[in-house]
Amino acid sequence: MSKNLTTKILEAHLVEGQLVPGSEISIKIDHTLLQDATGTMAMLEFIAMGLPRVKVGLAAQYIDHNLLQTDYKNADDHAFLTSAAMKFGVHLSRPGNGVSHQVHLERFGMPGITLLGADSHSPTAAGLSVLAIGAGGLDVALAMAGHPFSLPCPKVMGVKLIGRLPDWVSGKDVILEMLRRHTVAGGVGKVIEYFGPGVGTLSVTDRATIGNMGAELGATSSIFPSDDRTREFLVSQGRGDSWQSLAADEGAVYDEYDEIDLSALEPLIACPSSPDNVVPVREVAGTHVDQVIVGSSVNSSYRDLMTACRIMEGNRVAAGVHFHVNPGSRQALENVAQDGGILMLLMAGVSIHQSGCLGCIGMGQAPGTDQVSLRTFPRNFPGRSGTKGDKVYLCSPETAAASGIYGVITDPRIMGDIRPYPAVENPEKYLLDDSGIIFPLEDGSAVEIKTGPNIVPFPEFEALPESLEMGVVITLGDNVTTDHIMPAGNKVLPLRSNIPAISEHVFEQLDAEFPARARAIGNGVVIAGENYGQGSSREHAAIAPRYLGIRAKIVKSFARIHKANLVNFGIVPLVFKNPVDIGLFTQGDQISIPGIRHLVESGISEIPVVVNGRVILTLLEVSDRQRQELLAGGTLNFVRQTHS
Repeated sequence: MSKNLTTKILEAHLVEGQLVPGSEISIKIDHTLLQDATGTMAMLEFIAMGLPRVKVGLAAQYIDHNLLQTDYKNADDHAFLTSAAMKFGVHLSRPGNGVSHQVHLERFGMPGITLLGADSHSPTAAGLSVLAIGAGGLDVALAMAGHPFSLPCPKVMGVKLIGRLPDWVSGKDVILEMLRRHTVAGGVGKVIEYFGPGVGTLSVTDRATIGNMGAELGATSSIFPSDDRTREFLVSQGRGDSWQSLAADEGAVYDEYDEIDLSALEPLIACPSSPDNVVPVREVAGTHVDQVIVGSSVNSSYRDLMTACRIMEGNRVAAGVHFHVNPGSRQALENVAQDGGILMLLMAGVSIHQSGCLGCIGMGQAPGTDQVSLRTFPRNFPGRSGTKGDKVYLCSPETAAASGIYGVITDPRIMGDIRPYPAVENPEKYLLDDSGIIFPLEDGSAVEIKTGPNIVPFPEFEALPESLEMGVVITLGDNVTTDHIMPAGNKVLPLRSNIPAISEHVFEQLDAEFPARARAIGNGVVIAGENYGQGSSREHAAIAPRYLGIRAKIVKSFARIHKANLVNFGIVPLVFKNPVDIGLFTQGDQISIPGIRHLVESGISEIPVVVNGRVILTLLEVSDRQRQELLAGGTLNFVRQTHS
């Protein structure tokens, strides 16, 4: 039987289970990726396992999120991560060296491997035919310890690409078209596999852009074949010996199918405040723009930056517009500099920042009140920029640069009347500089781990009780993001290693009284609608509510990573059997789940919940392994019990 590429890679890494969509499988992980916003807690979790060294093929720790050192906290975390990486055999990318998934693509990725990253945009590696999956920090820490990664076997959506992108249209417009068609929930439980003759017209960095924002579809991962374009990129990185040809078999079967004619695409833009609120740029052209940012988590490669440079060359940023460029890596910045791009930007009035996430995670670059911000970022969830009521649009570097020149949202195709399209290609050979990476020591046993006062030991969580009596702490609607649950930004991010402190910010944007109310209630439950927990992989959106006493969440549906994180920290993830039953719950109600421990232990999927004297049915859709973890009060407890 002809196989798709996703199936081939999963089969080659399968440790346990069968490749039947929805059933649990366990796969071997070749590479792991941590960044500092998730990595400090993940490293504390790895330390709690008591191992002397990582047991994965390659482990990498990136410092790319918490770059502002407004006090001691971030600097202390960086010292902790550096010393822990040296001790346990982890590659360490220093502050300013670049965004985790961008640097990993450049320096470590190779076709056919699996990567587990504590960053939801780890599937950027799809550009190199890597099956990369975002996960919570604890799952990554377990993979670092040599454990396989367990997940529901995904369906595979095959997307055939035909044609060639027109001038002024790029990879960003491809993924925006996917979001326009399929929404932020359209990829849940799926790997998006791109194939067809159009693939060969896309550079590795265009493919990486599409893979990166597959996370906004809710997809488990995305994947491209490994072809001559893949080989060219690896050769340009001095890593040509890592290349191998990989593709789906002729006539491969897919669970779902779509087709995009690249030649028919036009510049697209995601309007506030969701990545799937996509329209053609021409429909919102003329909207006043206050801020433009190119780069950061996505569209920050050499090709993207140099495209913006060429468009800005000889032009000036419009009066009243603040134009920023955030390179994705030091390598991209150095190569842009070598080709004269820095001077083009400076002469145009653009501000150039260090390589890192920065405004994408709300770490600076917040727009002003009622200002319009045009960004090449992957997300525009409400308030993620750091400004409440923000008006953030997502677009390509072409659209961003043109809009920065004219001061209004601009279809970049009008630039064609002034100059030819700058069809930038990635270099045949990059200027290479690995000075920003600390490579592992052969023996790190003598290294002393440095911990500052903001690094607090991981909290202890008790096992699941026989029955649960809970109060409804909050009721919510659809598409609640992890940014809603656990905000980012320069105030909250430095507290990632301090659960008691960061828990004070849970649901801060939606209900500032939530932490106090949760503590007063004791055992609490959260009620919500569809796609609960979409967005970032941040496990703090599970740990901090658990610290505040949340024992269950009852929703219409969960996003994959967040549901796994809830189980990891002992929060029971329940789904309404009848979605209309959500209307029976109001804030302050008392509910009970009699015999919850027996129900979980017995493998029963229908869990009765008593609310206001009425019994409704919910579903506990977890694996046998996850049931054991829930009974133990979380995965760490379970691991300690089974390996003691």
